[in-house]
Amino acid sequence: METRIAVFKGKEVRKTIHNNEWWFVIEDVVYVLADSVQPKGYIKDMRRRDPELAKGWGQIATPLEIHTTGGIQKINCANTEGIFRIIQTIPSPKAEPFKRWLARVGYERVQEIEDPELATKRTRALYKAKGYSDSWIEKRMRGIAIREELTDEWYERGAESQRDYAILTAEISKAAFGITPSEYKDLKGLKRENLRDHMNDLELIFSMLGEASTTEITRNRDAQCFPDLRKAAKNGGNVAGVARKQLEKESGKKVVSKKNYLANEERELIGE
Repeated sequence: METRIAVFKGKEVRKTIHNNEWWFVIEDVVYVLADSVQPKGYIKDMRRRDPELAKGWGQIATPLEIHTTGGIQKINCANTEGIFRIIQTIPSPKAEPFKRWLARVGYERVQEIEDPELATKRTRALYKAKGYSDSWIEKRMRGIAIREELTDEWYERGAESQRDYAILTAEISKAAFGITPSEYKDLKGLKRENLRDHMNDLELIFSMLGEASTTEITRNRDAQCFPDLRKAAKNGGNVAGVARKQLEKESGKKVVSKKNYLANEERELIGE
């Protein structure tokens, strides 16, 4: 299952294809419309305030597999009809613009069925609009493909839970960079933002090397259980770690940086 990112007024809303239509991560929608830093808590309050919404929640919310920085996780999503019902419960001046945005996004899905290349083009255009360079976008897009190939491999070989993916990802990161993804985000001062969207060229390159190496090692060893996957993750990350340390030795400069890729004014422009 493929996860895409859509943007409404500078804020990201994750979406995925289910039953040949777009389904949106409910927490992301609530975060956008309610400006709540704790969307899970807001959703609970919303359901208490609206008994009819709570009664029909099982028909609205469906746990679907969403690609996250910690791997594939099952997160509650709703289709356009379900999101419209949720919007009714959120008093927000953004509601009407968001409805129009939803309608447009739904039409984009029809276009992408006819021409799948459009999805990739839209992702590139999104990064371009945020201020990323063409060379960075090429690396980011390649990194997304490498990441998806790896997580698909993990899924087929026994990784089951959100915790599994988080542990495996952390093993690669620790071996490649010396820190876990959560420590990396803290270093860069990130919260909800995607870590890799704030990496520089070298950070992206070594992320790709660690994950591509892990995929290759996993396949060649025919790893079939979590302990074997974890060992392959460590070994794959170590390939990138050795290369990173060698570069740092030769260049005299650390690869891991607390800086974000985009300049401050650009990050403010996109609402991050």
